[in-house]
Amino acid sequence: MSAALYNATILRLAAAIPHDVRLPDAQASSDKRSPICGSRVTVDVVLDAEGRVAAVGQEVRACALGQASASLMGAHAIGRSADELETARDALAAYLAGDRPDPGDWPGLDIFLPARAHSARHASIRLAFEAVADAARAASAQAHEAAA
Repeated sequence: MSAALYNATILRLAAAIPHDVRLPDAQASSDKRSPICGSRVTVDVVLDAEGRVAAVGQEVRACALGQASASLMGAHAIGRSADELETARDALAAYLAGDRPDPGDWPGLDIFLPARAHSARHASIRLAFEAVADAARAASAQAHEAAA
């Protein structure tokens, strides 16, 4: 393990994933898997009346980097809209790819700077953000259909 890639902050986050229980009453769920390493993240969401995440649950079967990412996602997803979650997902992907200098405004994602040089790790890092964005968008679409 590279000390720069797997540092104490990454390992601390990986060991303390918030909202690590699936939601039995989820409005929508999304399951994402990395074909490169086999990491897998499932995210459930419930939205409030304003279309913001009111509850999030997740099941994480990933490497330490994927677990740390899920920890950061889970710590800050509540209160976010589907648009905000998609923006965070896209900013993280662009940051990892080197297409932007910063990871956006989601707290803590700058810890993945050392991972930018390891493209095989990017998919695992993106999983939780891809799953929460997809689940929130699906729940939002379902709510709009029900209201119509």
